[in-house]
Amino acid sequence: QVQLVESGGGLVQAGGSLRLSCAASGSIFRLRDMAWYRQAPGKQRDVVAGIKDGGVTNYADSVKGRFTISRDYAKDTVYLQMNSLKPEDTAVYFCYAADTYDIRFWGKGTLVTVSS
Repeated sequence: QVQLVESGGGLVQAGGSLRLSCAASGSIFRLRDMAWYRQAPGKQRDVVAGIKDGGVTNYADSVKGRFTISRDYAKDTVYLQMNSLKPEDTAVYFCYAADTYDIRFWGKGTLVTVSS
């Protein structure tokens, strides 16, 4: 089993920055891909950014150039640096991981609120 715990959410003004962290524990040696998703009120959960084992990253078009995903293997942590935040970035942000057996894990989420 893998446990994922997000932190770093909060309230920020438009144009500001936040850095989300996702700490992994448990059978982390099996982790392969990790990602951040978000879900705004009344909307579906969508991928924001992903990072594969080996470092290849991908981003939703809406966050390209503003968000950066990174992974620290020594700390078993994945980060999401969010700059130039917009009100439409307001959502609950979830950490996601898939292991080598393609079993998928989710964190409980952290709320990001961007005020205009």
